Amino acid sequence: MRADRLVSLVLLLRQRGRLSATALAQELEVSTRTVLRDIEALSAAGVPVHAERGRYGGFALLPGFRTELTGLNHDEALALLVAGSRRGAQAFGLGSALASAMLKVVDALPESHRDTAAGVAERLLIDPETDLLARRLDGDDVPDPIAGEVRRAVFAGRKLRIRYAAVGRTPRWRTVDPIGLVTVREQGYLLAIRSGQDRTYRLSRILAAEELAEPAERPDRVDLDRAWQERGTRFRTGGDQVTVLVRVDPARREELVGTALAVLAEEAEETQEGEESGADGWLRLEVTFQDARHAEWVLWKLAADAEALSPQWLRTALRERATAVAARYGASTR
Repeated sequence: MRADRLVSLVLLLRQRGRLSATALAQELEVSTRTVLRDIEALSAAGVPVHAERGRYGGFALLPGFRTELTGLNHDEALALLVAGSRRGAQAFGLGSALASAMLKVVDALPESHRDTAAGVAERLLIDPETDLLARRLDGDDVPDPIAGEVRRAVFAGRKLRIRYAAVGRTPRWRTVDPIGLVTVREQGYLLAIRSGQDRTYRLSRILAAEELAEPAERPDRVDLDRAWQERGTRFRTGGDQVTVLVRVDPARREELVGTALAVLAEEAEETQEGEESGADGWLRLEVTFQDARHAEWVLWKLAADAEALSPQWLRTALRERATAVAARYGASTR
């Protein structure tokens, strides 16, 4: 929307002072030509923006110019700034809108509070991209056009046509009645109804989306928290679940637990006679998985940092897979 972009341009100049057309273009994610056209539009509308020539020139507002935005007190603005530091908005394609909103929040503060709130917000980090072991915490990467189409269908209450790639299956088109969007651990999900049945779709597996004109067949009101809990319960108690006894390196415990359905038991392994206490340090867990394929996939991902102790069919499946990989890489290259 051009109007939103013009407001963001003015706020950038107010908060950062003189900026070049290139810098403005990068911030607004448009071309420098678009920035120049926007500057002309602002000038024509009476906004006192002017060009400063020279090597360090750029565009700036006349001193004292202030936009008319609703004010916020210090704590209200701080709460919004901290909330804006979370990455959940990325899963729904709202990253650029969030950045624009944060500019408006800062500008809405009284001048005496503006620098203080922004400085305090910089000292709070919520959901960093890596943990203390420098392992990246993977979130969903959903293209903005797809996220936007899904989001519009949810809000407008219209049917949605998606091309979905379920795990281990060929992608195919399906038409659903969208109910709502949920983000869990930086992963986005679409809750929907298809053929009268509740369905949950991972946003990152939606390859294409199209909002349809036909109204969605869905309840007028929805309790997303309750709907998510009910679907989670059905997921944990349905299907061909399997229970696995596994030993795992403590450094990979969270990865195992995060992908299993449930942990039934857990204990530290006892050291063998003659070994120093904690020489091994591995954990032994009894966990459940949705089905055999799920269990094999999780244990294979953990590689040498985990060992399935039972059932035997899982050990056999993992050994056969490892043997095939070893044979592949043991052969000479052509």
